[in-house]
Amino acid sequence: MNNDNESEIPAFYFKVVDGNESINARVIRKELEWLVNIIRFRNTMQNDSSLSIAGLYEISPPEFTESRSDYYSLLKKYDFDFAGRFTLIFSLAIHIVPRLFDAFKFDKPRTEFGGISGKNHRGFIPTGETLIFVLAGNDLNLRLELLKLFDKDHVFYKDNLVYLETAPQGEPELSGVLTASPDFIDLALRGKVRKPDLRPDFPAKLLSTEMEWNDVVLTGTTRSQLSEIELWILHNQLLLADPVMGKKLKPGFRALFYGPPGTGKTLSACLIGKKTGRDVYRVDLSTIVSKYIGETEKNLAKLFDRASRKDWILFFDEADALFGKRTDVNDSHDRYANQEVSYLLQRIEYHEGLVILATNMKNNIDSAFLRRFQSIVYFPMPKQEERLLLWKKAFSESIPADAGIDLEELARKYELSGSLISNIVSHTTLRAFHEKGRVVTFTMLQDGIARELAKEGRTL
Repeated sequence: MNNDNESEIPAFYFKVVDGNESINARVIRKELEWLVNIIRFRNTMQNDSSLSIAGLYEISPPEFTESRSDYYSLLKKYDFDFAGRFTLIFSLAIHIVPRLFDAFKFDKPRTEFGGISGKNHRGFIPTGETLIFVLAGNDLNLRLELLKLFDKDHVFYKDNLVYLETAPQGEPELSGVLTASPDFIDLALRGKVRKPDLRPDFPAKLLSTEMEWNDVVLTGTTRSQLSEIELWILHNQLLLADPVMGKKLKPGFRALFYGPPGTGKTLSACLIGKKTGRDVYRVDLSTIVSKYIGETEKNLAKLFDRASRKDWILFFDEADALFGKRTDVNDSHDRYANQEVSYLLQRIEYHEGLVILATNMKNNIDSAFLRRFQSIVYFPMPKQEERLLLWKKAFSESIPADAGIDLEELARKYELSGSLISNIVSHTTLRAFHEKGRVVTFTMLQDGIARELAKEGRTL
């Protein structure tokens, strides 16, 4: 940290222009001013041995009454002590005014206050070491007390507010970056949490559907098994709280959906989430094995931790690609891939929420892993009577099938999955719109069926 004088601490430069400042901006500005005062005092202590860390804790945080402020609502909800409140704004500041951390710039590595340089960010990025340095200095007892901020039973972790990034293997825990979670950043600055989406450090995509269960055609056995999964979601906490059952049960539920393509596996996962009020995230298996060694486990850890807090349903499609019979180790890539798959298997087994794996080929899944599923649900190709129901449900009322089309004959003649029937009707309805027709004709349907069969190497 700079030691010359307190002028090395950058002047706080946010200004209120023409009185145009929102309530939330004013609350955060006051918190940042408090943060600056503490950093200034800590810097002054470097040159004035008469000052003690106790003086830092006499710098009172601002008082507020603005109940409409998103940030103040967080402060009021949690009623943090001095250290907790400081940690909150300290972790958020780099996302608002990173220049405040120029006070910690250095030419050579300094073990005293930690910190790292980013890949794109050109300034100083604080770590756990930085926070402890500011709040505790050389007070060993206080340093030990502050370590509780990073425990898993602390509200920072439990409510996904602030956490330490995992430090590189073999390095001190506090050398991990002090990170404000995306949820906390959204709540503090926007007043609502945005749903995450697929990106390099978040290998999952939110799934949704406008359909309902009565739009889906499934066998009675399949639907019954899916209902059992819904019951687990709704009532598993009661079982875990039971003094007898709670001792026997392991938290979490693992289900395997298997069957031919297009038979409703993904849609059923969406509908389970929709009925039980849970978000469903499809994990992108193509990004699981990262080219950066160690990044995969870090990103998966974030995903599973976040899913646990949010009660998300995690859906792994084409699961046999990763969870099949283990590959031989031919090179270093295979070795790291197997290590990362092993880690993923462990996270799935001990995850406290619902994990659904889907595959077209159940026999390719390792039998040892199959035994860990509480539910294995088969999605068969629809039979003739089910195909007829799918055809009837598929057409729009505004552009129906021509009255002369024998849907029963189509259902008898062509063995098609629900998704193929849906594709055929969607394609032919678009064609009817284009040709300004009021109905889907038999010729259109024949062309549509031939088109879908050709994709699978079949003919009419």
